[in-house]
Amino acid sequence: MATMENVIVLVNRIQRACTVLGDHGGGDGAASLPTLWEALPSVAVVGGQSSGKSSVLESIVGRDFLPRGSGIVTRRPLVLQLHKTQDGAQEYAEFLHLPKRRFTDFSLVRKEIEDETDRLTGKTKQISPVPIHLSIYSPHVVNLTLIDLPGLTKVAIEGQPESIVQDIENMVRSYVDKPNCIILAISPANQDIATSDAIKLARDVDPTGERTFGVLTKLDLMDKGTNALDVLEGRAYRLQHPWVGIVNRSQADINRNVDMIIARRKEQEFFASSPDYAHLASRMGSEYLAKLLSQQLEAVIRARIPSITSLINKTIDELESEMDHLGRPIASDAGAQLYLILELCRAFDKIFKEHLDGGRPGGDRIYGVFDNQLPSALQKLPFDRHLSVQNVKRVVSQADGYQPHLIAPEQGYRRLIESALNYFRGPAEASVDAVHFVLKELVRISIGETQELKRFPTLQAELAAACYEALERFREDGRKTTLRLVDMESAYLTVEFFRKLPQEIEKTGTGNPRAANPPPPSDDRYTDAHFRRIASNVSSYIGMVSETLKTTIPKSVVHCQVREAKRSLLNHFYTQVGSKDAKQLAVLLDEDPALMERRLQCFKRLELYKSARDEIDAVAWTR
Repeated sequence: MATMENVIVLVNRIQRACTVLGDHGGGDGAASLPTLWEALPSVAVVGGQSSGKSSVLESIVGRDFLPRGSGIVTRRPLVLQLHKTQDGAQEYAEFLHLPKRRFTDFSLVRKEIEDETDRLTGKTKQISPVPIHLSIYSPHVVNLTLIDLPGLTKVAIEGQPESIVQDIENMVRSYVDKPNCIILAISPANQDIATSDAIKLARDVDPTGERTFGVLTKLDLMDKGTNALDVLEGRAYRLQHPWVGIVNRSQADINRNVDMIIARRKEQEFFASSPDYAHLASRMGSEYLAKLLSQQLEAVIRARIPSITSLINKTIDELESEMDHLGRPIASDAGAQLYLILELCRAFDKIFKEHLDGGRPGGDRIYGVFDNQLPSALQKLPFDRHLSVQNVKRVVSQADGYQPHLIAPEQGYRRLIESALNYFRGPAEASVDAVHFVLKELVRISIGETQELKRFPTLQAELAAACYEALERFREDGRKTTLRLVDMESAYLTVEFFRKLPQEIEKTGTGNPRAANPPPPSDDRYTDAHFRRIASNVSSYIGMVSETLKTTIPKSVVHCQVREAKRSLLNHFYTQVGSKDAKQLAVLLDEDPALMERRLQCFKRLELYKSARDEIDAVAWTR
């Protein structure tokens, strides 16, 4: 079976990279970045306030370095990375946020933890999920990483929001919920284990106890005649790992600055000499706990490395795909900027044409204008009213003037037809406008569908404005041409149509036609029947013109608007862009700040994952 050297040190380096590049775990919805932090095995230290949590950590390290006081002392997660050095080497500490400074005075370490916490949370009792990274190098430690979390509490103190109790629990849960997290649940021996905040939380997230290590503190402070064997031997609350008892330094020892190494020795003596615990002495104490956790963490890391590697490779592919989608950083020279703008315009123009040509939906709405809207509008024209007997009689009489027509009322016919033809202007203009609005909508949709343009809101706006301006020119050309078709129908009437109309004749009994003019008394040219025939003739002519315009108006609209939109929609814009200098081009390529931020964060996260992959690849594998 393959093993690895220094797997804990490997995870330490990856955790540090996570913090530097902004990966603290905990997503914020669909737009959140993938997190490597949550995939890494860790040991989270959980306990209620005054459970002795800080004393356990200091015992493991062998140094006083944690802030002390009442209330919530730990207000940010502290990622404590322990590195074992050679015997006799000087002990020192380093903070990730102060990479060039070594601390050999551990009282200054305590002060820096307090100061760094205040830098983020202010001089308040607020908490923050952003961790502080502290590395301690010492011959007196084992290779181990512990995450010290704020102590669980039941009530908010003065200066804290009422939500602080739930906020702390939520933060702690965000760590211990992870299946890769080892839970170090710390409970004081002088309290009923059933009321332990740490055990209650551990039971919720790890009901089988597979990931939980129970630590019992303050064994020396129990009432005389009592002991904690029921807990330590697993009868009161069974875990899959053995409980470990700890004897912390007393407050008097802390006040006297009793050396931690001496305190460890006194702890060992306590268990070895205790009639209650002597049989458990070999697996009690802070030194044993540190070794136990180190072995367990190393085993978990070794087991998880293949899945972590798989996750890293998969996420690198996803992030690189998103980076391609978001676009790479923009060049600064004018030539490259102009080339980029033209490429973006061509991408938009391609999508726009696909909408018109049927590759994408929308172009069919133009056909709908010609196939549905135009015929419907033509049918609704008020020719029935215009060609009523009363109106025909009025128009014909006005056209005759003082001299009634002798044979056929030609002037009356012309006036009726010309005034009727004016009604076609409305549907003609409406067709032009309807197609114009379809084209505008397709421009808007196409800009939205051009993924490469999403980076540049200014260019999107300028491009849209240029397209709309071009479409307005095409609409004006279309309107002029289409109305000219209507005007041409008025300018010259089709004579052959009227020559083919049935003549006003009567048939004799022999079948020989007799001229109908002048008509017999029963067929007076001023009767309603006469005017109805005129109306019928005009209606037939208007119907013929309507069928003609039904086919020519679409031709005009497509020629002037649709064809031109496909051929020259961006010609004027290209001319304008080509005359701009580098500064003006840069304005067009001004990106959406949110997108720029997203690309920066994706770049950092991609850098993190590649760094983690390199770290894993660099570790020596042995068989």
